[in-house]
Amino acid sequence: MFARLALCSRLPSRISQSNVCPVSFRGFSQAKFLLPRPHGKSFAHRSELKQAKRIVVKLGSAVVTRGDECGLALGRLASIVEQVAVLQNQGREMMIVTSGAVAFGKQRLRHEILLSQSVRQALHSGQNQLKDMSVPVLEARACAAAGQSGLMALYEAMFTQYSICTAQILVTNLDFHDEQKRRNLNSTLHELLRMNIVPIINTNDAVVPPPVPNSDLQGVNVISIKDNDSLSARLAVEMKADLLIALSDVQGLYDNPPGTDDAKLIDIFYPGDQQSITYGTKSRVGIGGMEAKVKAALWALQGGTSVVIANGTDPKVTGHVITDIVEGKKVGTFFSEVKPAGPTVEQQTEMARHAGRALASLLPEQRGEIICSLSELLTEKKDEILSANRKDMELATGRLSQPLISRLSLSTAKLNSLAIGLRQLAVSSGNSVGRVLRRTRVANNLELEQITVPIGVLLVIFESRPDCLPQVSALAIASGNALLLKGGKEASNTNKILHQLTQEALSIHGVADAIQLVSTREEVEDLCKLDKMIDLIIPRGSSELVRDIQRAAKGIPVLGHSEGICHVYVDSEASIDKAIDVVKDSKCDYPAACNAMETLLIHRDLLRTPIFDQIIDMLRTEQVKIHAGPRFASYLTFSPSEVKSLRTEYGDLECCIEVVDSMQDAVDHIHKYGSSHTDVIVTENEETAEQFLQQVDSACVFWNASSRFADGYRFGLGAEVGISTARIHARGPVGLEGLLTTKWVLRGEGHTVVDFSEQGSMKYLHENIPVPQGNFN
Repeated sequence: MFARLALCSRLPSRISQSNVCPVSFRGFSQAKFLLPRPHGKSFAHRSELKQAKRIVVKLGSAVVTRGDECGLALGRLASIVEQVAVLQNQGREMMIVTSGAVAFGKQRLRHEILLSQSVRQALHSGQNQLKDMSVPVLEARACAAAGQSGLMALYEAMFTQYSICTAQILVTNLDFHDEQKRRNLNSTLHELLRMNIVPIINTNDAVVPPPVPNSDLQGVNVISIKDNDSLSARLAVEMKADLLIALSDVQGLYDNPPGTDDAKLIDIFYPGDQQSITYGTKSRVGIGGMEAKVKAALWALQGGTSVVIANGTDPKVTGHVITDIVEGKKVGTFFSEVKPAGPTVEQQTEMARHAGRALASLLPEQRGEIICSLSELLTEKKDEILSANRKDMELATGRLSQPLISRLSLSTAKLNSLAIGLRQLAVSSGNSVGRVLRRTRVANNLELEQITVPIGVLLVIFESRPDCLPQVSALAIASGNALLLKGGKEASNTNKILHQLTQEALSIHGVADAIQLVSTREEVEDLCKLDKMIDLIIPRGSSELVRDIQRAAKGIPVLGHSEGICHVYVDSEASIDKAIDVVKDSKCDYPAACNAMETLLIHRDLLRTPIFDQIIDMLRTEQVKIHAGPRFASYLTFSPSEVKSLRTEYGDLECCIEVVDSMQDAVDHIHKYGSSHTDVIVTENEETAEQFLQQVDSACVFWNASSRFADGYRFGLGAEVGISTARIHARGPVGLEGLLTTKWVLRGEGHTVVDFSEQGSMKYLHENIPVPQGNFN
């Protein structure tokens, strides 16, 4: 027989799902059952892997085997089984090609041999004290024979926990070369999948001959089964699988041997790219090696099956590596037959970094010329810009909420305002890069300077705000930073033309590549993993976007605010006219802005007074929906809808009204429910105002002025990359200064630390030297 088939007693049919108990696991959501897709062409992009229905998971020897090579890595195997169960219960058809029989058998035989030796030695010596015992070298086929049943029993026990049945199939190379056996194997596997059973497949290592060099992997119909790499590839093609996931002990393919200084993980591998990689050594267990994996992967790709090679041994990712791959996340190396028209995001980042260094070395006047040119282009090309924006608006209508539509929209007035802001920035940014902040004479002929320098490569992710692109670009140019831009697809047409104009301005001094627009299908979470390439992430968008980025970017600093919950407190000594003007402007000027008022705090003494009535009448006239805070609602017989949370950012013509007893009560409320963005007091009492300004711990605190002034342009910064509520580096509207860091420059004449020891001849002076005007350059 071509295969030894062992089925468990429960055979739940995929046709009748009533026998299968639905199970959910560790936050993985169940997807709807997937329909089979026509086979013959592999997926072109990672994002399409979500559509994969029939999946083969290949577990290499290094994945299932313990570090001592005797026995299985049970914890690792359990997490893999759980992920396969998750996908199986989503309606996918899962198959596993596994190693591990030899290691399992080696553990079992070693135990039996040691036990046998100890008994014989005890009988021979008549003593319980045993001498050192050595274990003979065990033959691999014998180990496989001893371990196969135990390995299968382990898989069956693990899958039973998720109400999933398994079956064992052992194959050899000859089984694929005999047409009748191939048909039998194919029929058996299809029947198992139909009955919702996970086949566990392995080469029959108890009888298989040692691998010998041959001319396999030459075409779709000829592949020699030498190891589980070639077996999984052959099986995937035979079964018309959508996806083959090959788990190994390395992250994927590298352009140099893994572990070397220059090695870089290859995200997408294309047929014909074999010359771009160098193979390292094989793992300490198994017989395949990375070269065999690549050959098998390319063979499967040619047969219409997509392939991902990834790490199944890293404890940081093992628990979700399979599900991450199926969700389309950037894990391991994805094999694709479709090469994108443009560079990858990694290549774009390298291009931006290289050109960014050239940008930073330009004279301040030259960087100013680039910004002025961009300002002029915004005015000259406004018709093309507005035309592209109308296309985006038409596509977005009915799909996006009104606040997002407002942010997406551009107008002649907005473009003119942008152009003015850029010209201001060009004038004010003269000596930003290379400015000397501090100068110290450390000792005679030993001088130290602290100077401003660019941060490096910035990644700005923005939603529905195309006007953000020229603002952020101008600030990156002024500060000498390279820039990677990732805009929302809802503004793709507008972003495209604005980026073209930006690169046109940069080309004046030959640094067009310093600012890159990411237009590939990169997920934001994947961009946040480029910690070796990106130095700072700046999100511009919804609070949900910002929070997601802050969670995903574990290795890269994130500058921004997650919410804009801004308060206006109307004190008991407020002017009626000022209160009405400030509240109206703060809420109604641009409700979608992050600096718009979301909560109005009213002093208790103002209730049922003309000032309170006029504020309410104004809000109703402006069609602002009012939500009552708990205390405010308690004063009313018929109150507006009570607020669900006092920590809400409405982003629309809505706000919450709450009552407080005093200025101190208002401060406490802001600290408890605010987001440290912008908070306002309206009062004629200077002492009360000053206490409020000092006590409120927000990035912006105003007295008798609208919260809408919290803006880089209105502050005279020319432009801003966003508003930060962080407590370090930059806070409030972040303009040019927030995109600079510093470095220390020490000039000496062969000084050594030994010269300043007790026996040395030199003494520290640490004298401050007047800082020169101009810059380091």
